[in-house]
Amino acid sequence: MRRRTFLAVPALGAAATATLLTGSVAWASPSVTYTNSLIARRADPHIFRHIDGYYYTATAPEYDRIILRRAATLQGLADASESVIWRKHASGDMGAHIWAPEIHSINGKWYIYFAAGRSNDIWRIRMWVLENSSPDPFTGTWVEKGRIVTHADTFSLDATTFTHNGTRYLSWAQQDPAIGNNSSLYLALMSNPWTISGTPARLSVPTLSWETIGHKVNEAPSVLIRNGKVFMTYSASATDSNYCLGMLTASASSNLMSPASWSKRQQPVFRSNAATSQYGPGHNSFTVSEDGQSDVLVYHDRSYRDISGDPLNDPNRRTRIQKLYWNADGTPNFGIPVPDGVTPHRFRSYNFPDRYIRQVSFRGRIDANMANLAESQFRIVTGLAGSGTASLESTSHPGYYLRNRNYEIWLDKNDGTKGFKNAASFTRQAGQADPAAVSFESVSAPGRYLRHYSYALHVQPLSTATDRADATFYLE
Repeated sequence: MRRRTFLAVPALGAAATATLLTGSVAWASPSVTYTNSLIARRADPHIFRHIDGYYYTATAPEYDRIILRRAATLQGLADASESVIWRKHASGDMGAHIWAPEIHSINGKWYIYFAAGRSNDIWRIRMWVLENSSPDPFTGTWVEKGRIVTHADTFSLDATTFTHNGTRYLSWAQQDPAIGNNSSLYLALMSNPWTISGTPARLSVPTLSWETIGHKVNEAPSVLIRNGKVFMTYSASATDSNYCLGMLTASASSNLMSPASWSKRQQPVFRSNAATSQYGPGHNSFTVSEDGQSDVLVYHDRSYRDISGDPLNDPNRRTRIQKLYWNADGTPNFGIPVPDGVTPHRFRSYNFPDRYIRQVSFRGRIDANMANLAESQFRIVTGLAGSGTASLESTSHPGYYLRNRNYEIWLDKNDGTKGFKNAASFTRQAGQADPAAVSFESVSAPGRYLRHYSYALHVQPLSTATDRADATFYLE
């Protein structure tokens, strides 16, 4: 596995969210640890990393304003003060349904793209742009640059912009009455930050079964450029528990304006998960970790499945963030929406760097090519045995922990007994083979460490350099 090359943080430019990281597949950063959910009652989240920190905007449940937060860290956005930088019009255009704002810095100016209805026709939703020339978007004047004029005057929303090979693009969702769906995905070149040029390309129409539940929807595109490919995620189906993410892929050397350059993944890449109590994940954006080493997925969802009435009137979509991982072939691995609480980690073997701790049929082992990402993700929580210890809780099976069973490591459900708590607790230490890594000494079997042997996990004493290497893992 190769490492990526990263641009320095100060080099962030107009398309930072699309092109910060470049090169080949990398290990994820161990410093990417967050607590979910990040911000309550904020849907359609967009986070833009700039030289002075992270900027956050999202849809407020009242649909009447555009809000903005800023913080030095992603977690800091949770408690950052929130400013209202623009409010809906009292009448006419931009007078209702203020949806899905995105903030971007382009050529030294700030721009916010958003969707809005008309006060006397709230479903006449179109895309609009605000501009602020101040270096600080919390000051200065937000000027209304007007509506983004597209190929047809129909329902349109969710504008996003990115640059690739020196060309700026706009992607968005729009209704085509001839097709008879709610929205399809479009792409166009831009002559300036509020004007498209040429004929738009229609990239995707909702036809698959998971794109057409409740409503026929392809919306909320977001672009990530990595590993010689351009990935465009999008949201599909109604905004209830059926809401999910799909993905289009194009070669970075292809003509992005040609629909033939794009292929559609035939299954969702991110969807509801009952085990973790996360429902309707969607309308995502991408950012990067504070150290610039990991991609971070930003999205909204709900903590419950059933919604009374129109889900658009349910105010409890909340902003969440989690690490995005990468497969060996250079494609993103979204995993599942992680449980609420501290972000889980993966544990990479010191001496088999392509292998990770995972569970297979509840037996602990190390394996490579982890397509089922959640099976290799564990939260480090306060040890069930008490202060000073740590336990490793499964992401795919919340409430289940790696534990010592007759010196073998199994994934078992916490039964509340003292014996289980001790068996599922470890003392976290610096790595036996590398102090930058971690090792775990068993609480129930002192002197024995969590290690792999013939790729299976055990707790065993360490007497040789090989033993110590087998008991050493890197956090990702």
